[in-house]
Amino acid sequence: MDEQDTAAILHGDVLSDTAEEPQLDVNKEEPGVPSTDVVRPPVTCSLPVSVEPVLFLSMFSLALQAPLSTQYLWDRISEDLGYNGSKRSECGNSSAPPDPLQKEVETLTAHWNLYISLGGFSVGLLVVPLLGSWSDLAGRRRVLILPNLGLALQTIVYLVVMYLKLPVVYFLVGRLLSGLSGDFNAVLAGCFAYVADISDRRSRTFRVAILEACLGLSGMLASIIGGQWRRAQGYINPFWLVLATNLVSALYAFLFVRESVVPDPSAKLLTTRHHKAVWHLYSSGGSSSEAGGQFHRCKLWLYTLCFFLVVTVHFGSRELYVLYELSSPLCWGPDFIGYGSAAHHLGYLSSLAGIKIMQRCMEDSWVALVGLASNIVGLVVFSVANSTQLMFTGALFASVACVESLCYLVGSGVFNSLYPATLHFMKGFPFLLAAIILFIPAGIIGTLQCLEQRRDQRDATVS
Repeated sequence: MDEQDTAAILHGDVLSDTAEEPQLDVNKEEPGVPSTDVVRPPVTCSLPVSVEPVLFLSMFSLALQAPLSTQYLWDRISEDLGYNGSKRSECGNSSAPPDPLQKEVETLTAHWNLYISLGGFSVGLLVVPLLGSWSDLAGRRRVLILPNLGLALQTIVYLVVMYLKLPVVYFLVGRLLSGLSGDFNAVLAGCFAYVADISDRRSRTFRVAILEACLGLSGMLASIIGGQWRRAQGYINPFWLVLATNLVSALYAFLFVRESVVPDPSAKLLTTRHHKAVWHLYSSGGSSSEAGGQFHRCKLWLYTLCFFLVVTVHFGSRELYVLYELSSPLCWGPDFIGYGSAAHHLGYLSSLAGIKIMQRCMEDSWVALVGLASNIVGLVVFSVANSTQLMFTGALFASVACVESLCYLVGSGVFNSLYPATLHFMKGFPFLLAAIILFIPAGIIGTLQCLEQRRDQRDATVS
């Protein structure tokens, strides 16, 4: 969003408060700022990188861990129930009747995914806004270090569970520890905020594109490595790599990342200042005229609704992919699950190339509609897929890159509950429902774009 768009929505006092916060260009010394005010890293890195390695390593650990965690839950529950899906005749046979024992395994795995996700993200939902607003005053480096340490603690708990064969309920303890430190959401928010601090309007788009590329490349690499490694050596060794990447990411942020804002020693973690600013943003249009304020407020709420629906569908359906692939008739092994996950992360890279090309000939709203149409097609294909070829075809269409938020909590709860409830009549129904939901933001975005064009034409005629 450009500065003039922000000025049209935000109230003047909010903008003035933001403008008063000291910002620091990390690439040069400010003439009036003493060097003692800047938190310098112990080691200076001469390479032209800042937080890109932090995001790459954090995303690598997340993409390596997520599919393996679901597979481990599946294997532990299958072992407890005496189910061995790889030896059953319905694998590869879409016309075979469903196995009741497999349904029970799918249901329990989906429920445990639900409990673990709700536990972690309900805590993170409270912590991440506090960390994000605190970093505006206290500095970005802390928000890059603390969540990675929390993710490392989560991995340690997972390793203890695997070594000692403890009940899977202890996975919830690990997720709670990660949520208390901000989880991956805080790393993502901190990296994008850092780039916004050190870049100007001309270079910001390119720097954000680099961060998006880091998400895609690291996700693809981790997915392929995790699938092959899990097949060769099981779960424990890949999780040691997850622990190592989290610790290295925190160490890199401590040693090499320079602070992008001048830290305020009086900054408090627990404050309602930024929450009040957000409420003011949504409750007032910030325009000089009442009609203009209502228009901006309506646009903001509708775009927020679109964002909520898209990200909820994205993260809610993402947790079901591994379950869908493990069960019949696909019965994928860890190697194919890794390839499938890598195909999904390819969307981060393909979307960047597509956006760059389409922005030359159409408005951003129409670009968003093309992305939604692509995602809808992919989800419809998933809902009826009964072969490996169809699954990979759907992954190529699902190419919308989204941002972590509250929607992970809602999407995880809704879709993990819906999956076992619809197994008896259509296993792929959650993907079909997800595709239907995406028609709502598509209609809203298209309508708003048409209204905006008419408004511009009317203003041009009057002037």
